[in-house]
Amino acid sequence: MADSSVAHYGFAAVPRDPDVLFKDHPTGGGDHPKQDLFTVKDFPIPQSALANQVRECVKKELDTKTFNHSNRVYVYGAAIAKTHFPEWIYDNETWYLACILHDIGTAEKFLSTTKMSFEFKGAIVARDLILQLGGVEDQADSVCEAIVRHQDIFVKGGNITQIGQAIQLATILDNVGIRANLIHPKLIETTVAEFPRMGWSEHFACVVEKELALKPWCHTSTFEIPNWAPGIASNFATDVRGNEAMRPYD
Repeated sequence: MADSSVAHYGFAAVPRDPDVLFKDHPTGGGDHPKQDLFTVKDFPIPQSALANQVRECVKKELDTKTFNHSNRVYVYGAAIAKTHFPEWIYDNETWYLACILHDIGTAEKFLSTTKMSFEFKGAIVARDLILQLGGVEDQADSVCEAIVRHQDIFVKGGNITQIGQAIQLATILDNVGIRANLIHPKLIETTVAEFPRMGWSEHFACVVEKELALKPWCHTSTFEIPNWAPGIASNFATDVRGNEAMRPYD
């Protein structure tokens, strides 16, 4: 008998490379993908005891701009999956926890107090928190893995979990504007009304630059030129500041 927890907690394997994922895709391929007319209200925030406790913990650590970004990622990723991958069936609470916790490692409490890359530290913090609050190990592991890998943007081969792919698609959409045409403009409008960007592009670009300055070995440096060193302008921060898809909402 197949392990039902694999699908339930979002572990099912899908191609890591979005170009492979969307090649000849019936709704997501080409220049004019399907855009279901969703609004933010179609993706309510889970209200389970665990989700509520985690959310309160996250709100104490993250600034409002990052907290809002995390909620937008939840909405955008859910919409992408519902429109383009309706066969992806995973627990919505687990998806929400991955989203709301994916940038916990950028909190001041962690970013400047560890030599680890923010994704790796954040993944450990997230896993520990979920287990402490009564989440099961498979759920905590799914969230942890998705956070560890959520900036593996340039990995071309192999697979990733469904939740891991959804969070990558949603974060790069909100941060850089890549594949923003996978979702309806009305969804973006209503989501930024509910969770305002508040100058997110500049804010996140500064976070990128801060981590690079603190930890020039960090995983974020994979976005940069080979042998990147402090003093060289960040390509990633430049791309974030150049997010034309989200500029009207910043």
